[in-house]
Amino acid sequence: MRSYVRIYGPPLLKAIRALEKLAISTSEVCIMDSMIETAAPQFNTQEGVMNYFASVGGIPEKRCGTILAKSGIRMGDFDFVFEWFKEPKVDQINMLIGQIDETLAPLGVQYTITTK
Repeated sequence: MRSYVRIYGPPLLKAIRALEKLAISTSEVCIMDSMIETAAPQFNTQEGVMNYFASVGGIPEKRCGTILAKSGIRMGDFDFVFEWFKEPKVDQINMLIGQIDETLAPLGVQYTITTK
């Protein structure tokens, strides 16, 4: 199951980076976003993953192998995808929405989330 996020308004890059930082501490998901999608070759090694996430405060080594979705997610009209490792309960989805609200509020962007 995936939760697709579409971000509205600038600063888009800051919003994506903020969601990446959120995802590092959300162990129930892996992610894909439009920035990672365009830099794909960089992520072929654990070192590449660690270097990319260094700009958002770093990533624990054990999380390097699980942070990025490997199932060929197509971004389409979305900017960010949280892919759940196992089907989430409603309260897990609601908790993620609350965390996204808190993460994006200081940036002043709006977003929609679609889980399917």
